[in-house]
Amino acid sequence: MATAGEWVAGARPRTLPAAVSPVVAGTGVAAYVDHAVWWKALLALVVSLALQVGVNYANDYSDGVRGTDAERVGPMRLVGSGAATPAAVKRAAFLAFGVAAVAGLVLAATTAWWLVAVGLACVLAAWFYTGGSRPYGYLGLGEVMVFVFFGLVAVVGTTYVQTGSFALPALYAAVGIGAIACALLVVNNLRDIPTDTVAGKRTLAVVLGADRTRALYLLLVLAAAVACVAVAASTSWWALLGLGFLVPALRGVRTVMSGAVGPALVPVLQSTGLAELVWAVLVAVPLLAVG
Repeated sequence: MATAGEWVAGARPRTLPAAVSPVVAGTGVAAYVDHAVWWKALLALVVSLALQVGVNYANDYSDGVRGTDAERVGPMRLVGSGAATPAAVKRAAFLAFGVAAVAGLVLAATTAWWLVAVGLACVLAAWFYTGGSRPYGYLGLGEVMVFVFFGLVAVVGTTYVQTGSFALPALYAAVGIGAIACALLVVNNLRDIPTDTVAGKRTLAVVLGADRTRALYLLLVLAAAVACVAVAASTSWWALLGLGFLVPALRGVRTVMSGAVGPALVPVLQSTGLAELVWAVLVAVPLLAVG
């Protein structure tokens, strides 16, 4: 029987900035182009957080039953470590998806019913990242789906449910958030190249190799900086404060580009998650102020 602390660790709290950041950024854009609807922003945050926790538990379950986590380098996994049964972790994943579905249905009912289809796509993407007979996370497509769902869908969707319209600044913000969210997954998979290769998990990092994966991490950080400038150019130049994300991001870049491997890359997960949150907050606050 896993302890409460182990369940919290299994939810991988260091990844939660990837769920909070798109809602913060999308709400900032909503305030600028129209106005923020705080109760809808809160519901969007519930959806995003529940999906992130759900996908973390789902990955724990799927990778655990496949044996991918038998030689774990990073944070503990519930199934791989034997702390919890696969059935219990699977139930936790679907409980989190259920919370996301309930909050999402309220947003759809008060905005547009076609959002139900978007929500369903999000849940399916979360499950089949490592679940099913041909998980796309094992085919080098994880970063693409993270960019789409935790970047484009999350940011643009947060803005849309509050304004009822699509705004170009929201797309720019989605690119910035999506780029850093991808960087978070890239460094995670860079760390796991040796164990994933043995387990037959062909992540993008395994396909590219360590050197090109490190270059990809740097490219994603640069893309986030360019996106910040694009948001500022289409809204307020005060949004350039978002470039402050480079302070924590560059710590991660130095570690990644130095050739660090294994446990030495674990702190980069934290600095990259912090960079994403800083990007979102420092872009959103000026837009909330001038909106």
